[in-house]
Amino acid sequence: MKKLIVLLLFFVAVTTVKVQAQGGGDPAAREARMKEMKAQLIEKAKITDVQADKVMEIYNGAREQRMGLRDLNEADRAKKMEEINADLSKKYKAIPLTEDQIKTVNEFFEEQRKQMQQQRQNGGGNGNK
Repeated sequence: MKKLIVLLLFFVAVTTVKVQAQGGGDPAAREARMKEMKAQLIEKAKITDVQADKVMEIYNGAREQRMGLRDLNEADRAKKMEEINADLSKKYKAIPLTEDQIKTVNEFFEEQRKQMQQQRQNGGGNGNK
C-alpha cells in the first residue's frame, strides 16, 4: 500500500512539473501576466488598447504555429518561420500599425522571449519574477 501511495505521489509530482514546463499552471497567473504584457506593449509601442488586443491575438496565433515547427528539419523550419513572420507583418499592417510601431512590437516580443528563456534557464518557467 505504501508503495502505491509513493508511486501515485511521484506520478502527480512529475505530471505537475511537466504541465508547468509546457506553459500550464495557474490560469489566473497566466491571465495576470498577459494583462501586464499588454500594458507594457501599449506603453512601448504607443498603440491603443484595441490595437494591443489585436496584436496579442495575432502574435499568439503565430506563436502556436511556431511551436508546431519543432519536428521539422532546420531548413524547413527556417522557411516556415520566414513565411510566418511575413504573414505576421501583413497582419500587423492591417490593424493598422505604422512601420515604427511594427518594429517596436517585434522588439517587444523578442525581449519578452529572451526574458522567458532566461527565467527557464534559472529554474523558473512560470513567469514569476
